[in-house]
Amino acid sequence: MMKTFDEYYDRLKKMRRNLYMGGEKVDRTDERLTGQLRIIQETYDRANDPEYRDVCTVTSHLTGEGINRFTHIHQSKEDLLDKQLMTRLLSHRVGGCIMRCMGTDAMNALSVVTYEMDQALGTDTHQNFLKYLRYWQDNDICANCAQTDCKGDRLKRPHEQADPDLYLRIVESRPDGIVVRGAKIDNTVAPVGDEIIALPTRFMTDKDNEYAVAFALPADWEGVKMLVRPAYHYRRKWLKAPIAEIGDAESFTIFDDVFVPRERVFLDGAGDPRQTPYAGFLALLFAHYHRHSYTGCKPAVSEVLASAAALVAEYNGIEREAHVREKISHMIGTAELVFAAGQMSAYRAEKSPSGTYIPDEVLTNAGRRLAGEEIYDEYKILADLAGGLSATLPFEEEFFTQEIGELANKYMMRNPKISSENQHRCFRGIENLLVSELAGVMQVAGLHGGGSPQMETISMMARYDTERLKSIAKYLFGIEKELPRYERPTVTPRAMLERYRKMYGGS
Repeated sequence: MMKTFDEYYDRLKKMRRNLYMGGEKVDRTDERLTGQLRIIQETYDRANDPEYRDVCTVTSHLTGEGINRFTHIHQSKEDLLDKQLMTRLLSHRVGGCIMRCMGTDAMNALSVVTYEMDQALGTDTHQNFLKYLRYWQDNDICANCAQTDCKGDRLKRPHEQADPDLYLRIVESRPDGIVVRGAKIDNTVAPVGDEIIALPTRFMTDKDNEYAVAFALPADWEGVKMLVRPAYHYRRKWLKAPIAEIGDAESFTIFDDVFVPRERVFLDGAGDPRQTPYAGFLALLFAHYHRHSYTGCKPAVSEVLASAAALVAEYNGIEREAHVREKISHMIGTAELVFAAGQMSAYRAEKSPSGTYIPDEVLTNAGRRLAGEEIYDEYKILADLAGGLSATLPFEEEFFTQEIGELANKYMMRNPKISSENQHRCFRGIENLLVSELAGVMQVAGLHGGGSPQMETISMMARYDTERLKSIAKYLFGIEKELPRYERPTVTPRAMLERYRKMYGGS
């Protein structure tokens, strides 16, 4: 059932203090988390808003009750399309990442993999997942997906590391649960999440059984320690604006010999080595779902930047210049192409044996890679059209002092049809987008969020039939007499698993 932001925040206030920030141990009411909470608030408020209810809520396939779409398991192509649209619309309202999709994407991946594993191995992990999903939906849970390990030496597998804890691992597996040790990094949402869902970061060999682990825990669970790095836009005193209210907080999450009850364990390669091959499958399927979410949020980011570029071009009086129109059209084109890739990926989705729909791999990764390739160019365009003032703008206070305020506002004027205050607001907003602390985080996230461009290439090449691709040239060049009959490749979980296992040498 749907909850309100106040109900969610009441839960956070009761959680154990396990956040470490700036040399202090703090709770989740710390003022430095306010900006991130403001973003999460949108996911609750809009689900309770009649104008957004059709896209932000859905009927649970478990209970038949209305739930927040962020707690839903995709039961149709329309669910994938609505999730993508919801992500785009909410990202417009916060100027970027809506953050809560990580938990949704992890849960959808788990719904596929736990079912597939049960069918193949005779385990009962999927029943654990369904019980957890019911709890998740009933309480409108906000969750983080902790996937990225510290990794140590990138050229070595987990079992080859000098320190075995540089990948999260199981140090003990017993009937009542597991004990895990290690750390996960780049954990968006974790400081303000109800739950942490830990997933593997890569494929594992038969020597990496202890690293094949997935589970869910309350974010304040005993032994969980979060080293938190917040990021903000510049604070406002006079020129209040939605963009100035948001922020981010990333966690370097340490699991210090943490016990996980068996009912919350979804993958245990140490206790059952047969489960080890599913680690990589789960890692890649989460990334796949998450990249599909990016085809919603990244078009929104492109549109936010294009919107600012168009506005500042008007305020600078250059909006009709050919080079300006060319640059803005490029940004708009990127947004629409990335979104279209996500839409077509949803239209081509197929139903897995668990009932969960899986979007098309090639289109999802192609859309996400295009977004990553263009992100710095989009920031460059905005900086180009805005000029250097976005980086050298005087402090807000100078525009409101008796001694110098009148002069400061006088020289902010550009377009005589626009008030000095609105031109000030425009450049203050672009300052937020380009040179604030949060702006730097957003640019790196635009490139690496959901996986590096290299991983998108790997996923695409694992999916795409290059032999069929070469057959086109063979036919045209007379090497072969006929083109092979077209057969649409399957995206069923078992076929995906076999493809990736072959790609990684059977590991």
